[in-house]
Amino acid sequence: MLYFIGAGPGAVDLITMKGHRLLTEADVVIYAGSLVNPELLNYTKEGCEHYNSAHMTLEEVIETVKKAEAENKMTVRLHTGDSSIYGAIREQIDILNELNIKYQVVPGVSSFCGAAASLGAEYTLPNVSQSVIITRMEGRTPVPERESIRSFAAHKSTMVLFLSSSLTEELSKELVAGGYESDTPVAVVYKATWPDEKIFRCTIETLHKTMVENNITKTALVLVGYFLGNDYERSELYNPNFTHEYRIGKLNE
Repeated sequence: MLYFIGAGPGAVDLITMKGHRLLTEADVVIYAGSLVNPELLNYTKEGCEHYNSAHMTLEEVIETVKKAEAENKMTVRLHTGDSSIYGAIREQIDILNELNIKYQVVPGVSSFCGAAASLGAEYTLPNVSQSVIITRMEGRTPVPERESIRSFAAHKSTMVLFLSSSLTEELSKELVAGGYESDTPVAVVYKATWPDEKIFRCTIETLHKTMVENNITKTALVLVGYFLGNDYERSELYNPNFTHEYRIGKLNE
């Protein structure tokens, strides 16, 4: 059996209880060494085999899983954050299905959730933004034209950018060309929830300068939108005059 486990955004105590339990039971752990906090491996039992997938190809990962299955060992594939976001698990799952190897996906806390927590921010504020766009800049790996930064920017929704820390000069141009104002608030969260986390607040216009001055080129999220500002409306859910299924509003009493 193989378990895909979301390791969480960085802090070792942000893995789920189920993920932690399975990690302690694993015979083999294949972990994304470039992003997963290595201290999570301290949860594994004595004799557990550790493999850093940062140095492996997909084929090598599968061969490691096949070997473990042949030896009746339980494998954990430890991904950063939640494996459903830029986790490259679909290609693994398709091969596992072909090989009739059973698997289960255990969700994790994504770094975009960890970043919001570190900022004390809410992505969906009434009359500011009710949608969150999770995307990335086109780099060595292409992005479909219909999902370009410029096209998404036209919505002026909250935007969370993964894998874009080294591309902020072009990112800023695309955000403005798409419709964001140059003074739109931005927060850069480097290694969200890790002990060495850093937070930088700027605007689209000053984003690239902020990244260069602080030598941030990877392992950071770029958050864009007026949810980072101070203007918003109160939620109707907790408005004393608003009636809903569980409470009668004062104006209707």
